[in-house]
Amino acid sequence: MSQASCPLCEMSDILTHADHLECLTCGHEWELPAEEEPAFEERVVKDAYGNVLADGDVVAMIKDLKLKGSSDVLKVGTKSSLIRLVDGDHEIACKMNGIAIGLKAMFVKKVTG
Repeated sequence: MSQASCPLCEMSDILTHADHLECLTCGHEWELPAEEEPAFEERVVKDAYGNVLADGDVVAMIKDLKLKGSSDVLKVGTKSSLIRLVDGDHEIACKMNGIAIGLKAMFVKKVTG
């Protein structure tokens, strides 16, 4: 049974078939409502200063960050290799000081030039 109601008799006793719906009270049949495809929005990742980041950019740290699980610290001004934007909580995947890491965009600035 479905939460829909019949467009003719407005009863909620609806039988769902693979390609249509049928009212058990009056026998009226109608097509399934078309499902709307979610609009695909391109994700925009911005650094701490509002500059839009893209794959292949170089970023620099704007504050010291201690790496979890180690005693290493990424110092202010440390530059990355070419970045790659990824889905998830940490938007940036790159290497800094030879270590592959994931970074949040709010802790970096885009390096120009």
